[in-house]
Amino acid sequence: MWIIYAATSSLCFGLRGILYQWTSQRPLNRNYMLLGVYVSGAIVALLINVFVGQLWTMGALTGLIMGLFSFASNAAFYKGFSVGKASLVAIFSALAPIVVTAGAYVLWHETFNFEQTIAFLVIIAGIVLIRYSSDLSLRNLQGVQWALLAMLFFGFTDLTTKQSTIWHGQTLPTLAVMYVTGATLFAIWAFRDGRVERSLRAAQAVGAASVAETAAGLSTHPAGEADAASESNRAGTTSMATLTATEIGTATLVGITTESASLTGTETAAGAASVQRWSFRRTFLWGLVVGLSNISGMMLILPAFRDGVTGLVSALIAMNVLIILLYARIFLKEKFSRQELIGMTLALAGMAILKLTA
Repeated sequence: MWIIYAATSSLCFGLRGILYQWTSQRPLNRNYMLLGVYVSGAIVALLINVFVGQLWTMGALTGLIMGLFSFASNAAFYKGFSVGKASLVAIFSALAPIVVTAGAYVLWHETFNFEQTIAFLVIIAGIVLIRYSSDLSLRNLQGVQWALLAMLFFGFTDLTTKQSTIWHGQTLPTLAVMYVTGATLFAIWAFRDGRVERSLRAAQAVGAASVAETAAGLSTHPAGEADAASESNRAGTTSMATLTATEIGTATLVGITTESASLTGTETAAGAASVQRWSFRRTFLWGLVVGLSNISGMMLILPAFRDGVTGLVSALIAMNVLIILLYARIFLKEKFSRQELIGMTLALAGMAILKLTA
């Protein structure tokens, strides 16, 4: 039964990945969207538990650590995409089940039998092949530190999820604590985003006012005074450019903000001005919708970890990349490379082996 839970959870996370991909093409702040995702999860978990009535045991407090690791993994994941190669980050995130397997062996002495070992290796090989990019080389490892952190924290999230079931944390209370924790952290991050954006708008407004004032002065001053005013304006413009660069540098340090920046990450500064950004309200509400796919997957992942082998559950959930690939093929009309086809075949073969030997 745990295989069905894990496979269905993978479908939900695949849908989440599709929604993330669509969202990445919209001019919005992804921090605001992720805040909505976590608030949505907290609301759904709490509302369902009003009717289900699961007990709030001490094991549910594991959700605090789950929320912390989930936030950290997303932060590192998106930061890696913003400063390094997407293929590098994707490959390392695909290796999170290896971290989970090693951690499960150390913490709970979990091991695979021969058939499970074969299935695990085949699935991991398939996932890595799907996410591998032929332009990746040892000379091109920008963002590797963030990729490693993402891999570790994704693995730690799965391990703490398993630990919550060992400590008899009920599914809905545990998820409620996790989502409230994550939402709190993303709210802090979003607040920092807002401050940076307000500073940028203020700097732009001051710069525009300075230019307008100088232009008005040039129309009324004699030629000599106009030269002096022009010189003053050049100095002011230089100062304002320095301020703006500083603010942009600050925005870069805000972690996820730059990677998920307001636009798609490819527009130039000139193009950015002509794109209508999504408001906080619109972005947050869309995050609430996307969060439904996330909470659905998490509600299935807990019983899967409770009853199944930790490393195999993690590997099956990582197969959500297959759903994203099918979406790209059917709706985005992208063609599969030979590596992707081989990877998909291996991943499905590994699942078949696991199902037949369960």
